[in-house]
Amino acid sequence: MPIRKANAEWRGDLRKGSGNISTESGVLKNVAYNFVSRFETGKETNPEELVGAAHAACYSMALSNILAGAGFTVNSVKTEDKVHIEKLESGFTITKIEVHCDANIAGIDEATFKKHAEDAKKNCPVSKALAAVDMVLTTNLKK
Repeated sequence: MPIRKANAEWRGDLRKGSGNISTESGVLKNVAYNFVSRFETGKETNPEELVGAAHAACYSMALSNILAGAGFTVNSVKTEDKVHIEKLESGFTITKIEVHCDANIAGIDEATFKKHAEDAKKNCPVSKALAAVDMVLTTNLKK
């Protein structure tokens, strides 16, 4: 299996410093991030946004795979993650990820869909890596 690479460089102290993130694929190339974009409302990216994107992508793929493997026709699976970061006594911590999934699946009932959606939440590779974080899943099945 391939090993995926990304890199980041930070310059300066936490509040006044800044950094750049790049990925092996080149999709991100010297993309800026800083304190404001992470802990306030800046326009640059931040690690939590990237964690959310990684999980949403992985979850959508995993759920599609589970559903197709169970014999359902997957028209689309769209996932949005909201990653919460809080300052706790132990320091900044990702405390919760709200996962919302809209899916258009042919021939499936709500209960079966929710069962497979929970399975994907528990077993997609990025979910497994983030197992210490509380993940709250909501779903919307479109037929």
